[in-house]
Amino acid sequence: MLIIPSLSRKQTFFLAAAIIVGLALVLSMFSRSILPSPPRQVEMTTGAVDGAAHQFALRYQSYLYANGVMLDLKPSTGAVQNLERLNAGMPVGFVQGGLGLLQLDAQEPESSTPLRSLGVVGYEPIWMFASPALARTLSKGLGPLAGKKIAIGVEGSGTRKVGLELLQAYGVTPANATLTTDGGVAAANALLAGKLDLLFIIGAPQTPAVQMLLGKQDAAHLVSIEHAEGLTRRLPYLSLVTLKAGSVDPAQDRPRQDITLLTTTANLVIHKDLHPALAYLLLEAAREVHRGATLLNRPGEFPNGRATEFPLADEAARYYKDGRPFLQRYLPYWAANALQRLLLVLVPLIAIAIPVFRIVPKLFEFKEKNRLYRRYGVLLQMERDITSRTLTPAEVAEAAAKLDKIEYEVSHMKFSLDFSDRVYTLRQHVDYVRRQLHAEGPPVAKLPETPVQA
Repeated sequence: MLIIPSLSRKQTFFLAAAIIVGLALVLSMFSRSILPSPPRQVEMTTGAVDGAAHQFALRYQSYLYANGVMLDLKPSTGAVQNLERLNAGMPVGFVQGGLGLLQLDAQEPESSTPLRSLGVVGYEPIWMFASPALARTLSKGLGPLAGKKIAIGVEGSGTRKVGLELLQAYGVTPANATLTTDGGVAAANALLAGKLDLLFIIGAPQTPAVQMLLGKQDAAHLVSIEHAEGLTRRLPYLSLVTLKAGSVDPAQDRPRQDITLLTTTANLVIHKDLHPALAYLLLEAAREVHRGATLLNRPGEFPNGRATEFPLADEAARYYKDGRPFLQRYLPYWAANALQRLLLVLVPLIAIAIPVFRIVPKLFEFKEKNRLYRRYGVLLQMERDITSRTLTPAEVAEAAAKLDKIEYEVSHMKFSLDFSDRVYTLRQHVDYVRRQLHAEGPPVAKLPETPVQA
């Protein structure tokens, strides 16, 4: 016969509660390992301090600060250094289009890179400013720049990389031209002062140096190459955008005609180990910062997940398809994240707790039945002995003692109200076997062959 240890109702309840608490602790530790709390401080590599990327990053910083996260900005020489930092483990930064091939191992498949894109956040045109006379000679190509002084950006910048490739396509190299490392507002001032013949700038229309030179149309012309589309075939990471006539300053007729610009894109890139909650927060910041119209794009065009330089992060793919996660639509960032982590523990805990607490009453019932059935087993064995043979006086005394013990135990046990009738029935059967033992007359009831069932 199956027997379980005798535990009180209170002990059994506390045992079930202890199981639930233990499971809660295990699930809590498990949830922390698969979804730890997001950090409150994160680094971002930006670009030159006077560039558009760093200015955008300052707006990201304000947005994240309002949500309880400190964004530590790290200025750089440009997109190439940004890419190096990201590959080295920096969590987030801007990367110029066309640099996606500069990964840790170009022979590996695209998915092997530790970097993921949160999307394209804007156009970064190749602005080529020159004196008015020189600009007119460059409409058919950059060949006339041989022998000239050209600012192509500092080492480690995306501007320098792309500038060198464009110049080399026309046979202009460091051997036949003077290529300087000037960039930004300082280079723009040098061009206006006649110290440079041409200046390369790659950046959004909001870049301070671009804004300065667009307002100086008489001193610095924006170069437009007629066969720009052909260059996009040679350099596939480039595309075309059009700066419309009058878009800079309609009152001053700036520019006086449509200008076709070669352009790259700006990618918001993260390291794959960045916490998912921070990825969603950065996507929200990107939407807030980049959703407006510029000289080159309409409102709402950016950010987007099209033509990214790196594999699109899972969070970004879900964001562009379904929008913000459900909890973040209605709760502040930290509250949504805390509730998400809490649900990660509560949902499986509730799924386990419900059947556990349903089983507890059945365990009580089984335990109480078991206590009765054990004693019925003793009674049945004694009855068989009494009816099958004549007991010796010592056996009679031993059997009487067993009956007294059973009656004492049953009278002092605690049973639920539902079992009170079964307890009284057992006591009657104890008395029945006792009378048989002492031959005290006809029995008042017949002991069943098997215990009374519920």
